[in-house]
Amino acid sequence: MSLSSKPVKVAVLDLYNGVENQGMRCIREILASVHGTYGGTTVTVHEFDVRSKTEIPDSSYDIYISSGGPGSPYDGEGSKWEAEYFKWLDAIWSQNTDASTPQKFVLSICHSFQLMSRHFDIAEVEKRKSDSFGVLPVHLTEKGKNDELFSKLTDPFYAADFREWQVLQPKMKSIQSLGASILALEKIRPHVPLERAVMAMRISPEIVGTQFHPEADPEGMFHHFAKEEQREKIIKRHSKEKFNQIMHRLTDPEFLKPTYHTFIPSFIEQAIQVTRPELFSEHSK
Repeated sequence: MSLSSKPVKVAVLDLYNGVENQGMRCIREILASVHGTYGGTTVTVHEFDVRSKTEIPDSSYDIYISSGGPGSPYDGEGSKWEAEYFKWLDAIWSQNTDASTPQKFVLSICHSFQLMSRHFDIAEVEKRKSDSFGVLPVHLTEKGKNDELFSKLTDPFYAADFREWQVLQPKMKSIQSLGASILALEKIRPHVPLERAVMAMRISPEIVGTQFHPEADPEGMFHHFAKEEQREKIIKRHSKEKFNQIMHRLTDPEFLKPTYHTFIPSFIEQAIQVTRPELFSEHSK
């Protein structure tokens, strides 16, 4: 098998704990769209049910995407799945710091980002006073403006933000010891005397975490929220005004569309540039 015909291997770590969700659908669709893009190379995707079945990928994958999920980021304390998940994170970190082994790229989304923040002790992870729900502005830090994954987005950009927990009070000593960088913060709320949560952090050149959902597909999310059951649930919990705002921002191409079409595709491209440069050169011809 030639190097160019060897597939790009992607592992998706499903942290939804068996709960029906839109996140996994969106991730699957993005990965399906990448198939064959780089020199016609196959992209193979394997899913691992982390919380329900304690399924953890091995180190043979090029790219790892760890999903969002319901519930508290402390739900797994003392469980086998969390111990195995943190062991996997440590193994990836160790491999990436060893110059003799291939680098592995990791994207941790929402619940996974909260777990990663706990494990690396880079911030506090706390329950919000009220949940954040909508397509909301996210502000870049100076580091974020220069980061490859955010450089094509405006400041602020808009992202799907659905969370009851948050990463805040970053621990700068831990962050600096890892060589990590805070890339984005939540919307500015001048009328609320509360600290702004961390919305994205680069832990290393290969590992990045986002509190928002970069996989959120505006068209698919619109159809999901337009279902009567979902519509009534949102109006009851958040108000009709909030529902109308979300639906407007899902249909207006200025809001969610740039994030959906830019962030994860840029992450995958960056990973392939580093781990499989021969494919990227084929893609560029």
